[in-house]
Amino acid sequence: MAWIDTVEWADAEGALRDAYDWQAAVLGEPAEFTMLGSLYPAIVEERLRLYRTVENCPSQLTAVERQAAALVTSRLNGTDHCASGLRLKLESLGLASAVLDSIDADPADVRTGEARFDAICGYAAKLTTAPAAVTHHDVGRLREHGLSDLDILDLNNMVAYYAYINRVVMGLGLRSVMTTTHEATSAVPGER
Repeated sequence: MAWIDTVEWADAEGALRDAYDWQAAVLGEPAEFTMLGSLYPAIVEERLRLYRTVENCPSQLTAVERQAAALVTSRLNGTDHCASGLRLKLESLGLASAVLDSIDADPADVRTGEARFDAICGYAAKLTTAPAAVTHHDVGRLREHGLSDLDILDLNNMVAYYAYINRVVMGLGLRSVMTTTHEATSAVPGER
């Protein structure tokens, strides 16, 4: 239950109803996060567009790498709502429970023994906790692990996007935990 009023799907009209219906077409209903913006329908539409755009970057990062970076960010920000959904996504993508448990235990220092994966998680952690400390050396390290500039842009956008939504979630009191893979994997709206 959020700390501010929200408009229920059944009560939504106009642009808000259109945005809710857009997400509901794939999810079955608007997500709790989506409803947090319902007092300002334009933000609901723009957040859904941004979510879709960030999730569909045509980089060569794997889905596991992208979602792991978002999980690191959400864990470091203490956002159980987002982290629970990301963990479910990663489980559905086949990431080993031991790796997920290590991210949950210490997201600031992920060490799986896979250098590329660990570098991606390390960049996510540094950008989340100390963005002013990120330097060109951090980007160079990612390049050393085979990331292209588009891959780096994608990684940066995933971390920045989740940092933003983590603050929306935490600042407005969304403390629920996602419990179904469908809820976690079907929130991105389809094409319009």
